[in-house]
Amino acid sequence: MAELPIAAVERLIRKSGATRVSPQAASALRDVLEEQAGRIAAKAAKLAKHAGRKTVTEEDIRLAD
Repeated sequence: MAELPIAAVERLIRKSGATRVSPQAASALRDVLEEQAGRIAAKAAKLAKHAGRKTVTEEDIRLAD
């Protein structure tokens, strides 16, 4: 199930210069973003655990990217 709201994804595409956005394009980008975010989050969680922490920090996210 999708986590990101489709309207937010459409706004991102428009802010990047698109005048119009098809529902399929917004949905496809949402899927890609969620997949990538999941990989980054999992990597960040591993980094936090390796450092002996339960809390994922901004640094963990940036290092995981």
